[in-house]
Amino acid sequence: MTKAKTSPESDKNRVVIFDTTLRDGEQSPGATMTHDEKLEIAELLDDMGVDIIEAGFPIASEGDFRAVSEIAQRSKQSVICGLARAQLPDIDRCFEAVKLAAKPRIHTFIGTSPLHRAIPNLTMDEMADRIHETVSHARNLTDNVQWSPMDATRTEWDYLCRVVEIAIKAGASTINIPDTVGYTAPRESSDLIRRLIETVPGADDVVFATHCHNDLGMATANALAAVEGGARQIECTINGLGERAGNTALEEVVMALKIRNDIMPFTTGVDTKKIMHISRRVASVAGFPVQFNKAIVGKNAFAHESGIHQDGMLKNAETFEIMRPEDVGLSGTSLPLGKHSGRAALRAKLKEMGIEVGDNQLKDIFVRFKDLADRKKEVFDEDILALVSTAEDDTTQLKLVNMRVVCGTGGKAEAELEMEIEGKDVSATSKGDGPVDATFKAVRVLHPNTAKLQLYQVHAVTEGTDAQATVSVRLEEDGNIATGQSADTDTVVASAKAYIQALNRLLVRRSKVGPGVDAKEISYKDV
Repeated sequence: MTKAKTSPESDKNRVVIFDTTLRDGEQSPGATMTHDEKLEIAELLDDMGVDIIEAGFPIASEGDFRAVSEIAQRSKQSVICGLARAQLPDIDRCFEAVKLAAKPRIHTFIGTSPLHRAIPNLTMDEMADRIHETVSHARNLTDNVQWSPMDATRTEWDYLCRVVEIAIKAGASTINIPDTVGYTAPRESSDLIRRLIETVPGADDVVFATHCHNDLGMATANALAAVEGGARQIECTINGLGERAGNTALEEVVMALKIRNDIMPFTTGVDTKKIMHISRRVASVAGFPVQFNKAIVGKNAFAHESGIHQDGMLKNAETFEIMRPEDVGLSGTSLPLGKHSGRAALRAKLKEMGIEVGDNQLKDIFVRFKDLADRKKEVFDEDILALVSTAEDDTTQLKLVNMRVVCGTGGKAEAELEMEIEGKDVSATSKGDGPVDATFKAVRVLHPNTAKLQLYQVHAVTEGTDAQATVSVRLEEDGNIATGQSADTDTVVASAKAYIQALNRLLVRRSKVGPGVDAKEISYKDV
């Protein structure tokens, strides 16, 4: 195995975990997070031992700049990184955002494949000059500079070696090799890193990183193969969130390295017992439910229905489980909760699930827990998580007070809504093609808006006719996208709350987002 040099404080088998949930993950259409949500996720990443947090794209918008800057100031142990295109203003803006971090990093990139070179219409020599100029500029601002040749896996070999060498000589301390479109395969991924380390002058003095997309379903395999080839940094996201089919999933590579340490003798600094909590929180704030059969964090990841499997599990869990639920933060025991349970039991359950809450937040959750327990025979862990994730924001301008829906086969459904809008109680009645349509129309009567419904998704939190339904709603208005999510045993009530939450987030976006363009809207003509 080819060895690449890591940082001085790391041994040769230490793999650095670089999380880009707040940057690449947030670029998933509809996954945009609020300012406070970004701060919360960054704090969870920092707390679980992620080495580097790519907090955003500072020049994309004033809102992104503020989020990156505040995350940088709050960070306790993680390196805080910002992304910048190969332009001096981008790099300056990035440094302004991360400079107050205890450990700041600038990550600058440019597309090097023939397809990507054609977009800014740069020749090979012109791009080489641009790379030298911009990496040198970043290095003059900080000694922690990462450089990426976007679409590296489709870049000509000789040219890739040339630009990697230029970036190293200009001062980059980390060279990231992105499989931007999920094109490569594991053997190629490993060989590419190995050959670069063996071929490029100065490669032994930098850390090589891998950034894989999942278009062909091989992101995790490609990332692990790159580590075998000598990479010592993996770029990934929680739940594999990201554009198109997503990125390498943090939970998958971290647990693969932990469970198969016999053939992959590498370590990370991630506290795996905190994986499940952050997975669920990211799913909630991004409005992207985790698929049931998702590795490590899916609902069925530790579920067994087959009679043979159940029998084996009862006799010895290792017959059908290669890791313990406790290893990723799931409880190995059950603490039944119901309408007679008190706050102490609820707090203990939350703590058992890796969730720490303050007294005021516990009071709010407990009120809603009691209301739910009165309607359900049994309250499951998933129900508790749904209550936590759908806690209302005190700053909301729109709030559902009461509602009544009439529907059936005799005609159109009718929804009667009472809402509180900016402190005033208002009500309206509307008809529609079904209870949800009637409800959404009633909301629009009370709060006129031009938001278009991009996504309406329902899934049951638990099983049974009294199960809570979690509803995700994605709205788009004037280029802004916001997601709302809510859970309730009444699907229509959950739908109304999710719709109203998304509207509240659109209102917040209107009032808080300053001048600038969204990261998704930056054009290659500007590169």
